[in-house]
Order: sequence, then structure tokens, then C-alpha cells
Amino acid sequence: MEYRKLKDQDKDGDTNEDDVESLRGKAISGVSLNPLATLGGSSGDRSKWKRKSIVTLALTILTSSQSILIVWSKRAGKYEYSVTTANFMVETLKCALSLAALARIWRREGVTEDNRLSTTLNEVIVYPIPAFLYLVKNLLQYYIFAYVNAPGYQILKNLNIISTGVLYRIILKRELSEIQWAAFVLLCAGCTTAQLNSNSDRVLETPVQGWIMAIVMALLSGFAGVYTEAIMKKRPSRNINVQNFWLYIFGMIFNAIAIVIQDFDAVANKGFFHGYSLITTLMILNHALSGIAVSMVMKYADNIVKVYSTSVAMLLTAVVSVFLFGFHLSLAFFLGSTVVSVSVYLHSIGKLRR
Repeated sequence: MEYRKLKDQDKDGDTNEDDVESLRGKAISGVSLNPLATLGGSSGDRSKWKRKSIVTLALTILTSSQSILIVWSKRAGKYEYSVTTANFMVETLKCALSLAALARIWRREGVTEDNRLSTTLNEVIVYPIPAFLYLVKNLLQYYIFAYVNAPGYQILKNLNIISTGVLYRIILKRELSEIQWAAFVLLCAGCTTAQLNSNSDRVLETPVQGWIMAIVMALLSGFAGVYTEAIMKKRPSRNINVQNFWLYIFGMIFNAIAIVIQDFDAVANKGFFHGYSLITTLMILNHALSGIAVSMVMKYADNIVKVYSTSVAMLLTAVVSVFLFGFHLSLAFFLGSTVVSVSVYLHSIGKLRR
């Protein structure tokens, strides 16, 4: 979920040297003196490795299939279903998952001041802004595929790393390391290289409209991320599922308004679920579960796992698109995606060393 992701990234980015030494001390004190246990690994280590592998695999599959399912859900180049209703269902499912997680916490720990849903107007009133930003960004996600193919989208959406980093520097005054600035330059170079087109008169495969939409999406995602982190710092003890619940409630409200404005006649005449198929349902599930997978990576694995998942997902999306959509896997795309993967890795390393 978006909040859990930001919260854990913030914790990761703000780790100081004392925390690192503390962790090292715990690791040293936790080493078994039994050589057989050292060689074979404890059951706890094997369990952690297994859980880490499952989460990494889940994130890779969800990330790579996200753009594929959106493109696959089209019929004759058009969406037969209403994208606003699909987005509404995504927010509804995420809200239900947040409530389910809260119900489990209530049974285990009881209702406390930090996990109760009841709140004040001053706390709730801040959620409409990021909810609206995510609404516009998520709707653009559907329309960008009129100009960008699935592999190209996987490449261009990494631009949000740049927008998020720059906005952190401007708004939250967070310092960026030299490695991170270098990673931003490499990321721009990699995205451009992957879009080179040698088979037509156009230099870049993605037209200007696609680049503009990708940049707007990156800015919206970055600003929403910075804003949500500022909200979280006001009350860090607040349960993340409560924050997600209110975010998704406003997301549902804004998506309901979008349905009335954009697709009211179609929904009223043809029905809310008109045009839905198995692929559409899988796409909605994918969008809802992707945020949870990112949260699990940050909780049970580490940021490097997310980097590897993103890199593998770019290549996996391209390979699958070759068979489903006739995508041409060019040398430029391979080199560009490689540069993007390296830049994402460098950005992660730069954040850890900051």
C-alpha cells in the first residue's frame, strides 16, 4: 500500500550510523556457535529466505503483468469497460483489505487510540489531496497506452524516481547524494535509449504525447508521495491500515465523482460492470495487490529486492509482449533497460549511503 511503502522507505533512508552498528551488534550476538548450524543454516534463516523469495517473486510477477493486463484488456484498441469503474473497484478492494487487516489487529491487540477508525476532522481533511493526485495518475495510466506499449511504459514509469527525489530535495529539504544525482542522469539516458526507433522516420518510438503523459504521471506520483510522508510525520504512531483506509475512502469518493462526470450515461444504460472480462478482473486484482506486495518487500525483505524485481519485470514484460502483442525486442531497448536497471540500483545504493 502506498503509505506503508513510503513509511518504510523513510525509515530506510533515515537510518543513522548508530542504528547500523546496533543492527550489526545484534547480528553478531545472534550468530550460532554450533558449526553445523552455521553451515546448514537455522530453520529461522531458511524461513526468512523462503519468505523473501516468495515476496520477491510475487512483486516481480505483479509488476511485470500490470501493464500487460491493461493492454490485454483492450478490444480493437479500445476499453470496452469504463476505466473509472475499474479504478473505483481497485480503491474499493484496497479499502476492504485495509479493513480486514485492521480486524485482525483488533482481535489480536484490541482497539487502541492508534488503530481505531474514529478520528478528528483535522486528521481526515488532509487525505483528499493525495487521493485526488492518485486518481488523476491512475486514470492517466490507462490513457497513456494509446501512445506507449507495455514494455515502454515499464521503462518510462521509472521517471517517478527522479520526480520523487527532486521534490524531496525541494519540499522536505532532504539531501541527495552524488550517486543519486548520477543515477538520475543515467535514468534519463536509459529511458531515451530504450525508446530509440531505427525502423521509422521518428527518432523515438514513443511520441511527444506519451512522454508528456509519462512526465505528468511521474510528477503526480512524486508529489503525492512527498505529501503523504509529510502527513505521516504528524502522527507516526498511527496504524498504517487506518491511514490507508481513509486514503482509499477518499479515493472511492473521487472515483465515484469521476464516474458521474465521465461515464454516467454508459453506466446507467449498460450497467456498472459492462465490458468486464476475466482479464479486467485480473487487472483490478493486480492493481490492488501490487501495493501490498511492495509493502511486504519493505517489511520482510529490503530495498535491493525491489530494485531486482523492477529490473527483471522490465525484461519479463518485454519478453511476454513479444508473444502477446508482437513487440520487437530491439538492441536499443535491451541496452536502455539495462541502463535503467543500473540507475535504479545506484539510486538505491546512494540512498543507503546518504
